[in-house]
Amino acid sequence: MDLMKENEEHISSEDELFEHFKFTASEGQEPLRVDKFLMNFIENATRNKIQQAIKAGNVLVNGAPVKANHKVKARDVVRVVLAHPPHENLLVAEKIPLDLVYEDEEVVVVNKPAGMVVHPGHGNYSGTLVNGLIYHFEHLPKNSNERPGLVHRIDKNTSGLLVVAKTEYAMANLANQFFERTTDRIYYALVWGSVEEEKGTITGNIGRSFKNRLQMDVFPDGDFGKHAVTHYKVIERFNYVTLVECKLETGRTHQIRAHFKYIGHPLFNDERYGGDRILKGTTYTKYRQFVENCFKVLPRQALHAKTLGFEHPVTKKRLFFDSPLPEDMVQCLEKWRAYTVNQHEKS
Repeated sequence: MDLMKENEEHISSEDELFEHFKFTASEGQEPLRVDKFLMNFIENATRNKIQQAIKAGNVLVNGAPVKANHKVKARDVVRVVLAHPPHENLLVAEKIPLDLVYEDEEVVVVNKPAGMVVHPGHGNYSGTLVNGLIYHFEHLPKNSNERPGLVHRIDKNTSGLLVVAKTEYAMANLANQFFERTTDRIYYALVWGSVEEEKGTITGNIGRSFKNRLQMDVFPDGDFGKHAVTHYKVIERFNYVTLVECKLETGRTHQIRAHFKYIGHPLFNDERYGGDRILKGTTYTKYRQFVENCFKVLPRQALHAKTLGFEHPVTKKRLFFDSPLPEDMVQCLEKWRAYTVNQHEKS
């Protein structure tokens, strides 16, 4: 059985936890069921995982979804979206309270607080959202032992909504929705400076910084990184900072944080991207004290995953969820409103 593996793209970003494979069968390929075909060439993929992907419409031959008994022939192009293969790390279930916004037999929507890591890794092996999920839900499907049920994620210090899959089929279906960019995600961010346009679009490839590997940089010429698009509109202005709504067209690591730094408006109190110092305003002591007090009220980047929309894997009904701004962002915004009003009255 001969095969030419034309391309394999491994995607792992802030919001995307899946793998995309593309195979082109060689001239010598004899007709073979697509599920058996994929079993022979995708490492760590179980037959059940492949069949669930086929059932969810995630396996395409020459651009069209196929059934498990479809025969792959010479020169056929086979594409598949799968959850990550398993790692050998163990997870411990922990009794962590979770804010469950929605739950049924297939999916769970969670409102994650700021400060909670989504899944174990890089020194965070307990107290994560996943540790809490496996305590509350015993049989979550595993895209890896560290990430059961996950098809996307948000940063530790970003608050807001996440959808979690409770079945293999739901995981395969949701992974495909994120891959095809058919989900709806809106974030609220407080950024430094007065954003000039009322609405706009930031486009620029995002990739790991050459200078600081903990940061992502924007590469506008497209010679490095992955295509990224963020749409935004202004919600409220406070002279020196601006509250914006961000709609993600793509889901890259630190996309909003990197894009707004790129256009000269880093997120308020975003330590990694330079927003944790006074970037706009006066040098007066009272103003410095005011900003420092805002930093104390909101001790993290001002970013909240406010809304999430997706198609239910089974019912196909469009689901939409909206979460209120967390208390730390509310208090910070109230301070800026009061400060802006005072400045206006004085002028």
